[in-house]
Amino acid sequence: MNLSGPLFALAAFAIFSTHDVVVKTLGGIYSPFQIIFFATAFSFPLITLMLMRDSSESNLRPVHPWWVAARTVSAVITGFSGFYAFSVLPMAQAYVMLFASPLLITLLSIPMLGERVGIHRSLAVLIGLGGVVVVLRPGAEALSLGHLAGLTAAAANAVGSVIVRRIGNDERTAVLMLYPMAANFLVMGALLGLVYVPMPLLHLAGMGAISVLGFIAGVLLIAAYRNGDAAIVAPMQYSQILWATLFGAVLFDESLDLPTLIGAGIIIASGIYIVFRESRLGARSQTPVLRARSRLSTPTSLRISPMLRRLRERR
Repeated sequence: MNLSGPLFALAAFAIFSTHDVVVKTLGGIYSPFQIIFFATAFSFPLITLMLMRDSSESNLRPVHPWWVAARTVSAVITGFSGFYAFSVLPMAQAYVMLFASPLLITLLSIPMLGERVGIHRSLAVLIGLGGVVVVLRPGAEALSLGHLAGLTAAAANAVGSVIVRRIGNDERTAVLMLYPMAANFLVMGALLGLVYVPMPLLHLAGMGAISVLGFIAGVLLIAAYRNGDAAIVAPMQYSQILWATLFGAVLFDESLDLPTLIGAGIIIASGIYIVFRESRLGARSQTPVLRARSRLSTPTSLRISPMLRRLRERR
């Protein structure tokens, strides 16, 4: 068994978790609008350098403009909601909310991809969503805007991932990556005047660190999928709950309560089951979760599926 893929993935998700620690730290001081604006600004040079290697002779006009527009809107919503969730929720709870995204991808693949989801995956989705209910504890705990933001980020990310799966073979990687980044930059820039707080140099460096960490983790995740089986690499994302527990306890004085632990276990088990079920189905399934190869789509993260497709085309 080739262990390089899973090891690359574990390293990537450890760095993504560090990225989220910086987001949470700065989120206690600055609005998500301000964080996303500067993080996106710092990300442009990194992404541009990578895309300069794209030798295809074409323009940046999308082949499917309405789908690209819908994916761009979903990316903006995902970025803002995800950053806000990390700012106000305990890290472990934020991750549990976002772990619902693969379940929703499976659900959305039915109307958007024409995917046939059998009884096994359907039950796994229902059980996994039950895990979300366990974490939220409706009636026992007051639900906050942070919980709503986490669920919104998971849903919007699922929509964007399925759209990429639908149009990814027709659209250039540059289109799928630059349009959401440009939209984040423009939208957050327009709102920046309402929330701007002057930043010391150290905090500005933190904004840059968000971009660099997201970029490095994205590159490692691409390497993971190039060197390992998707069915083994994809579940590595759940290692983030361990980092969340560690960072939350050490840096933010957070503890993992029993309902969150139980709910996380249910969601993770359901997600892993869906991944392995899709892997076993092979050609009989469009495998929307396995082929939407990325973690939560943030303004600083690479879209893994389009990058892998471009790398395959260059061979």
